[in-house]
Amino acid sequence: MEYRKLKHQEEDEEAAVGGDAIESLRGKAHSLNTVATLGGGTAVDPSKWKRKSIVTLALTVLTSSQAILIVWSKRAGKYEYSVTTANFMVETLKCALSVAALSRIWRNEGVTEDNRLSTTVDEVIVYPIPAALYLVKNLLQYYIFAYVDAPGYQILKNLNIISTGVLYRIILKKKLSEIQWAAFILLCVGCTTAQLNSNSDHVLQTPFQGWVMAIVMALLSGFAGVYTEAIIKKRPSRNINVQNFWLYVFGMVFNAIAILVQDFDAVMNKGFFHGYSIITVLMILNHALSGIAVSMVMKYADNIVKVYSTSVAMLLTAVVSVFLFGFNLSLAFFLGSVVVSVAVYLHSAGKLR
Repeated sequence: MEYRKLKHQEEDEEAAVGGDAIESLRGKAHSLNTVATLGGGTAVDPSKWKRKSIVTLALTVLTSSQAILIVWSKRAGKYEYSVTTANFMVETLKCALSVAALSRIWRNEGVTEDNRLSTTVDEVIVYPIPAALYLVKNLLQYYIFAYVDAPGYQILKNLNIISTGVLYRIILKKKLSEIQWAAFILLCVGCTTAQLNSNSDHVLQTPFQGWVMAIVMALLSGFAGVYTEAIIKKRPSRNINVQNFWLYVFGMVFNAIAILVQDFDAVMNKGFFHGYSIITVLMILNHALSGIAVSMVMKYADNIVKVYSTSVAMLLTAVVSVFLFGFNLSLAFFLGSVVVSVAVYLHSAGKLR
Protein backbone atom coordinates (compact mmCIF):
# COMPACT_ATOMS: atom_id res chain seq x y z
CA MET A 1 0.00 0.00 0.00
CA GLU A 2 2.79 2.37 0.97
CA TYR A 3 4.57 1.56 -2.30
CA ARG A 4 1.46 2.34 -4.36
CA LYS A 5 0.93 5.58 -2.45
CA LEU A 6 4.48 6.71 -3.16
CA LYS A 7 4.19 5.68 -6.78
CA HIS A 8 0.94 7.65 -7.29
CA GLN A 9 2.53 10.64 -5.57
CA GLU A 10 5.50 10.54 -7.99
CA GLU A 11 3.17 10.23 -10.99
CA ASP A 12 1.13 13.22 -9.78
CA GLU A 13 4.32 15.27 -9.39
CA GLU A 14 5.51 14.30 -12.87
CA ALA A 15 2.12 15.22 -14.33
CA ALA A 16 2.26 18.58 -12.55
CA VAL A 17 5.76 19.23 -13.87
CA GLY A 18 4.72 18.19 -17.38
CA GLY A 19 1.65 20.42 -17.19
CA ASP A 20 3.75 23.35 -16.06
CA ALA A 21 6.17 22.74 -18.94
CA ILE A 22 3.32 22.63 -21.46
CA GLU A 23 1.82 25.81 -20.06
CA SER A 24 5.26 27.43 -20.20
CA LEU A 25 5.67 26.44 -23.83
CA ARG A 26 2.19 27.70 -24.61
CA GLY A 27 3.03 30.97 -22.92
CA LYS A 28 6.22 31.32 -24.97
CA ALA A 29 4.39 30.47 -28.16
CA HIS A 30 1.72 33.03 -27.32
CA SER A 31 4.42 35.60 -26.61
CA LEU A 32 6.12 34.89 -29.93
CA ASN A 33 2.82 35.13 -31.76
CA THR A 34 2.15 38.45 -30.06
CA VAL A 35 5.54 39.83 -31.10
CA ALA A 36 5.16 38.52 -34.63
CA THR A 37 1.67 39.95 -35.04
CA LEU A 38 0.60 43.46 -35.91
CA GLY A 39 -2.78 45.02 -35.34
CA GLY A 40 -5.54 43.02 -36.97
CA GLY A 41 -3.75 39.69 -36.55
CA THR A 42 -1.38 39.99 -39.51
CA ALA A 43 1.67 37.81 -38.93
CA VAL A 44 5.06 39.29 -39.77
CA ASP A 45 7.63 37.18 -41.55
CA PRO A 46 11.04 38.19 -40.09
CA SER A 47 12.82 37.63 -43.41
CA LYS A 48 10.29 39.76 -45.28
CA TRP A 49 10.45 42.48 -42.63
CA LYS A 50 14.26 42.54 -42.87
CA ARG A 51 14.13 42.70 -46.66
CA LYS A 52 11.54 45.49 -46.52
CA SER A 53 13.66 47.48 -44.04
CA ILE A 54 16.83 47.14 -46.12
CA VAL A 55 15.10 48.19 -49.33
CA THR A 56 13.43 51.17 -47.64
CA LEU A 57 16.73 52.31 -46.09
CA ALA A 58 18.51 51.98 -49.43
CA LEU A 59 15.76 53.95 -51.15
CA THR A 60 16.06 56.71 -48.53
CA VAL A 61 19.81 57.10 -49.06
CA LEU A 62 19.49 56.95 -52.85
CA THR A 63 16.66 59.49 -52.90
CA SER A 64 18.48 61.94 -50.64
CA SER A 65 21.54 61.93 -52.91
CA GLN A 66 19.52 62.11 -56.13
CA ALA A 67 18.80 65.85 -56.08
CA ILE A 68 22.32 66.61 -54.87
CA LEU A 69 23.88 64.72 -57.79
CA ILE A 70 21.62 66.43 -60.34
CA VAL A 71 22.57 69.89 -59.07
CA TRP A 72 26.22 68.87 -58.82
CA SER A 73 26.23 67.65 -62.44
CA LYS A 74 25.47 71.17 -63.74
CA ARG A 75 28.29 73.37 -65.02
CA ALA A 76 27.87 77.15 -64.87
CA GLY A 77 24.18 76.69 -64.14
CA LYS A 78 23.39 74.40 -67.07
CA TYR A 79 23.67 70.79 -68.15
CA GLU A 80 26.51 70.18 -70.56
CA TYR A 81 25.18 66.71 -71.29
CA SER A 82 21.87 65.74 -72.90
CA VAL A 83 19.29 64.92 -70.22
CA THR A 84 17.42 62.65 -72.65
CA THR A 85 20.52 60.49 -73.19
CA ALA A 86 21.05 60.39 -69.42
CA ASN A 87 17.48 59.16 -68.94
CA PHE A 88 17.96 56.59 -71.69
CA MET A 89 21.09 55.28 -69.96
CA VAL A 90 19.19 55.04 -66.68
CA GLU A 91 16.49 52.86 -68.26
CA THR A 92 19.11 50.77 -70.08
CA LEU A 93 21.06 50.15 -66.88
CA LYS A 94 17.90 49.21 -64.98
CA CYS A 95 16.94 46.80 -67.74
CA ALA A 96 20.44 45.24 -67.69
CA LEU A 97 20.30 44.82 -63.90
CA SER A 98 16.93 43.08 -64.20
CA VAL A 99 18.27 40.67 -66.84
CA ALA A 100 21.37 39.98 -64.72
CA ALA A 101 19.17 39.15 -61.72
CA LEU A 102 17.01 36.89 -63.88
CA SER A 103 20.08 35.08 -65.26
CA ARG A 104 21.14 34.22 -61.73
CA ILE A 105 17.65 32.95 -60.90
CA TRP A 106 17.55 30.85 -64.07
CA ARG A 107 20.88 29.22 -63.16
CA ASN A 108 19.80 28.44 -59.61
CA GLU A 109 16.11 27.63 -60.02
CA GLY A 110 15.63 27.05 -63.73
CA VAL A 111 13.13 28.74 -66.04
CA THR A 112 9.57 28.63 -64.71
CA GLU A 113 6.22 30.12 -65.66
CA ASP A 114 6.74 32.98 -63.22
CA ASN A 115 10.29 33.99 -64.21
CA ARG A 116 10.28 33.50 -67.98
CA LEU A 117 10.45 36.63 -70.15
CA SER A 118 8.05 35.30 -72.77
CA THR A 119 4.55 36.46 -71.99
CA THR A 120 1.22 37.47 -73.49
CA VAL A 121 0.25 40.73 -75.14
CA ASP A 122 -2.36 41.35 -72.45
CA GLU A 123 0.32 41.35 -69.74
CA VAL A 124 2.76 43.58 -71.61
CA ILE A 125 0.29 46.10 -73.00
CA VAL A 126 -0.21 47.77 -69.61
CA TYR A 127 3.43 48.87 -69.21
CA PRO A 128 3.58 51.71 -71.80
CA ILE A 129 1.30 53.90 -69.65
CA PRO A 130 3.54 54.13 -66.54
CA ALA A 131 6.65 54.21 -68.76
CA ALA A 132 5.33 57.30 -70.57
CA LEU A 133 4.38 58.97 -67.27
CA TYR A 134 7.83 58.32 -65.80
CA LEU A 135 9.44 59.75 -68.97
CA VAL A 136 7.76 63.14 -68.56
CA LYS A 137 8.26 63.15 -64.79
CA ASN A 138 11.97 62.34 -65.10
CA LEU A 139 12.55 65.06 -67.69
CA LEU A 140 10.80 67.63 -65.51
CA GLN A 141 13.06 66.50 -62.67
CA TYR A 142 16.02 68.10 -64.47
CA TYR A 143 14.35 71.32 -65.57
CA ILE A 144 12.78 72.15 -62.21
CA PHE A 145 16.27 72.88 -60.81
CA ALA A 146 16.26 76.09 -62.81
CA TYR A 147 13.80 77.36 -60.19
CA VAL A 148 14.59 75.46 -56.97
CA ASP A 149 17.63 74.20 -55.05
CA ALA A 150 18.15 70.62 -53.87
CA PRO A 151 16.51 71.01 -50.41
CA GLY A 152 13.60 72.98 -51.90
CA TYR A 153 13.11 70.25 -54.47
CA GLN A 154 12.92 67.61 -51.76
CA ILE A 155 10.34 69.70 -49.89
CA LEU A 156 8.12 70.19 -52.93
CA LYS A 157 8.58 66.56 -53.91
CA ASN A 158 6.55 65.61 -50.84
CA LEU A 159 3.46 66.89 -52.62
CA ASN A 160 3.30 63.45 -54.21
CA ILE A 161 2.07 62.16 -50.85
CA ILE A 162 -1.19 63.95 -51.59
CA SER A 163 -1.46 62.73 -55.17
CA THR A 164 -0.50 59.19 -54.11
CA GLY A 165 -3.04 59.13 -51.29
CA VAL A 166 -5.89 60.48 -53.42
CA LEU A 167 -5.09 58.10 -56.29
CA TYR A 168 -4.90 55.22 -53.82
CA ARG A 169 -8.47 56.09 -52.90
CA ILE A 170 -9.64 56.39 -56.52
CA ILE A 171 -7.74 53.57 -58.24
CA LEU A 172 -7.08 50.98 -55.52
CA LYS A 173 -10.27 51.82 -53.57
CA LYS A 174 -8.34 52.17 -50.30
CA LYS A 175 -10.16 54.22 -47.68
CA LEU A 176 -8.35 57.22 -46.24
CA SER A 177 -8.92 58.17 -42.63
CA GLU A 178 -9.76 61.65 -41.37
CA ILE A 179 -6.24 61.87 -39.94
CA GLN A 180 -4.77 61.24 -43.38
CA TRP A 181 -6.91 63.97 -44.97
CA ALA A 182 -5.81 66.36 -42.22
CA ALA A 183 -2.20 65.32 -42.88
CA PHE A 184 -2.61 66.34 -46.53
CA ILE A 185 -3.65 69.84 -45.51
CA LEU A 186 -0.80 70.07 -43.01
CA LEU A 187 1.61 68.89 -45.71
CA CYS A 188 0.57 71.75 -48.01
CA VAL A 189 1.10 74.21 -45.15
CA GLY A 190 4.54 72.76 -44.43
CA CYS A 191 5.67 72.90 -48.06
CA THR A 192 4.53 76.52 -48.33
CA THR A 193 6.16 77.52 -45.04
CA ALA A 194 9.49 76.02 -46.07
CA GLN A 195 9.44 78.17 -49.20
CA LEU A 196 8.87 81.49 -47.40
CA ASN A 197 11.50 84.07 -48.29
CA SER A 198 12.26 86.91 -45.86
CA ASN A 199 15.21 88.33 -47.82
CA SER A 200 13.37 89.30 -50.98
CA ASP A 201 10.31 91.10 -52.32
CA HIS A 202 8.97 87.71 -53.38
CA VAL A 203 7.00 85.94 -50.67
CA LEU A 204 8.06 82.46 -51.82
CA GLN A 205 11.53 81.37 -52.87
CA THR A 206 10.19 79.16 -55.65
CA PRO A 207 8.60 81.10 -58.54
CA PHE A 208 5.24 80.22 -60.07
CA GLN A 209 6.82 78.09 -62.82
CA GLY A 210 8.59 75.98 -60.21
CA TRP A 211 5.36 75.37 -58.30
CA VAL A 212 3.55 74.35 -61.47
CA MET A 213 6.31 71.90 -62.39
CA ALA A 214 6.37 70.51 -58.84
CA ILE A 215 2.60 69.93 -58.87
CA VAL A 216 2.71 68.29 -62.31
CA MET A 217 5.59 66.07 -61.16
CA ALA A 218 3.63 65.11 -58.03
CA LEU A 219 0.60 64.12 -60.09
CA LEU A 220 2.67 62.14 -62.60
CA SER A 221 4.70 60.44 -59.88
CA GLY A 222 1.61 59.56 -57.85
CA PHE A 223 -0.35 58.17 -60.79
CA ALA A 224 2.61 56.25 -62.23
CA GLY A 225 3.50 54.81 -58.81
CA VAL A 226 -0.01 53.65 -57.95
CA TYR A 227 -0.61 52.31 -61.47
CA THR A 228 2.67 50.40 -61.45
CA GLU A 229 1.93 48.95 -58.01
CA ALA A 230 -1.47 47.76 -59.25
CA ILE A 231 0.24 46.05 -62.21
CA ILE A 232 2.94 44.41 -60.11
CA LYS A 233 0.59 43.15 -57.40
CA LYS A 234 -2.01 41.95 -59.88
CA ARG A 235 0.15 38.87 -60.35
CA PRO A 236 2.05 38.42 -57.05
CA SER A 237 3.77 35.19 -58.09
CA ARG A 238 5.34 36.83 -61.14
CA ASN A 239 9.04 37.52 -60.63
CA ILE A 240 9.65 41.22 -59.97
CA ASN A 241 12.61 41.29 -62.38
CA VAL A 242 10.41 40.16 -65.28
CA GLN A 243 7.91 42.91 -64.49
CA ASN A 244 10.74 45.43 -64.25
CA PHE A 245 12.22 44.25 -67.54
CA TRP A 246 9.09 45.03 -69.53
CA LEU A 247 8.60 48.39 -67.80
CA TYR A 248 12.19 49.40 -68.53
CA VAL A 249 12.04 48.19 -72.14
CA PHE A 250 9.19 50.59 -72.80
CA GLY A 251 11.10 53.24 -70.87
CA MET A 252 14.03 52.79 -73.25
CA VAL A 253 11.73 53.05 -76.27
CA PHE A 254 10.09 56.28 -75.07
CA ASN A 255 13.43 57.83 -74.10
CA ALA A 256 14.88 56.93 -77.51
CA ILE A 257 11.95 58.79 -79.09
CA ALA A 258 12.67 61.76 -76.78
CA ILE A 259 16.29 61.81 -77.98
CA LEU A 260 15.17 61.87 -81.61
CA VAL A 261 12.67 64.66 -80.99
CA GLN A 262 14.65 66.87 -78.61
CA ASP A 263 18.39 66.23 -78.94
CA PHE A 264 18.94 64.51 -82.28
CA ASP A 265 21.17 67.25 -83.78
CA ALA A 266 23.24 67.64 -80.60
CA VAL A 267 23.80 63.89 -80.30
CA MET A 268 24.75 63.54 -83.97
CA ASN A 269 27.15 66.51 -83.93
CA LYS A 270 28.73 66.19 -80.46
CA GLY A 271 28.25 62.53 -79.62
CA PHE A 272 25.96 60.54 -77.35
CA PHE A 273 28.12 60.96 -74.23
CA HIS A 274 29.16 64.59 -74.77
CA GLY A 275 29.45 66.51 -71.50
CA TYR A 276 29.41 63.42 -69.28
CA SER A 277 31.52 63.50 -66.10
CA ILE A 278 32.09 61.28 -63.07
CA ILE A 279 29.21 63.05 -61.33
CA THR A 280 26.96 62.38 -64.32
CA VAL A 281 27.84 58.68 -64.22
CA LEU A 282 27.16 58.55 -60.47
CA MET A 283 23.85 60.32 -61.05
CA ILE A 284 22.82 57.76 -63.68
CA LEU A 285 23.83 54.90 -61.39
CA ASN A 286 21.87 56.52 -58.55
CA HIS A 287 18.73 56.86 -60.68
CA ALA A 288 18.99 53.26 -61.86
CA LEU A 289 19.40 51.81 -58.37
CA SER A 290 16.61 54.07 -57.09
CA GLY A 291 14.27 52.69 -59.74
CA ILE A 292 15.11 49.11 -58.74
CA ALA A 293 14.61 49.95 -55.05
CA VAL A 294 11.23 51.59 -55.76
CA SER A 295 9.99 48.50 -57.62
CA MET A 296 11.19 46.27 -54.78
CA VAL A 297 9.27 48.42 -52.27
CA MET A 298 6.16 48.16 -54.44
CA LYS A 299 6.52 44.39 -54.65
CA TYR A 300 7.23 43.66 -51.00
CA ALA A 301 5.73 46.69 -49.23
CA ASP A 302 3.56 49.42 -50.77
CA ASN A 303 3.85 52.74 -52.56
CA ILE A 304 3.35 54.73 -49.33
CA VAL A 305 6.68 53.36 -48.02
CA LYS A 306 8.35 54.92 -51.05
CA VAL A 307 6.78 58.26 -50.16
CA TYR A 308 8.00 58.03 -46.56
CA SER A 309 11.54 57.35 -47.77
CA THR A 310 11.35 60.47 -49.88
CA SER A 311 10.23 62.48 -46.87
CA VAL A 312 13.15 61.35 -44.71
CA ALA A 313 15.49 62.06 -47.62
CA MET A 314 14.34 65.69 -47.46
CA LEU A 315 16.11 66.17 -44.15
CA LEU A 316 19.29 64.42 -45.31
CA THR A 317 19.43 66.54 -48.47
CA ALA A 318 19.17 69.78 -46.48
CA VAL A 319 21.99 68.79 -44.13
CA VAL A 320 24.34 67.75 -46.96
CA SER A 321 23.51 70.87 -48.99
CA VAL A 322 24.59 73.10 -46.11
CA PHE A 323 28.14 71.75 -46.37
CA LEU A 324 28.25 71.09 -50.12
CA PHE A 325 26.44 74.09 -51.65
CA GLY A 326 26.39 76.56 -48.76
CA PHE A 327 22.63 76.21 -48.40
CA ASN A 328 21.13 78.70 -45.93
CA LEU A 329 19.09 76.72 -43.44
CA SER A 330 16.53 79.41 -42.58
CA LEU A 331 14.01 79.34 -39.77
CA ALA A 332 11.16 79.11 -42.29
CA PHE A 333 12.74 76.09 -43.96
CA PHE A 334 13.34 74.41 -40.61
CA LEU A 335 9.77 75.02 -39.42
CA GLY A 336 8.38 73.88 -42.76
CA SER A 337 10.44 70.69 -42.60
CA VAL A 338 9.13 69.99 -39.09
CA VAL A 339 5.53 70.51 -40.23
CA VAL A 340 6.06 68.23 -43.23
CA SER A 341 7.60 65.57 -40.98
CA VAL A 342 4.62 65.79 -38.61
CA ALA A 343 2.26 65.49 -41.57
CA VAL A 344 4.07 62.37 -42.77
CA TYR A 345 3.86 60.87 -39.28
CA LEU A 346 0.14 61.64 -39.01
CA HIS A 347 -0.45 60.16 -42.44
CA SER A 348 1.34 57.00 -41.34
CA ALA A 349 -0.60 56.85 -38.08
CA GLY A 350 -3.86 57.37 -39.93
CA LYS A 351 -3.04 54.49 -42.25
CA LEU A 352 -2.57 52.10 -39.31
CA ARG A 353 -5.87 53.01 -37.63
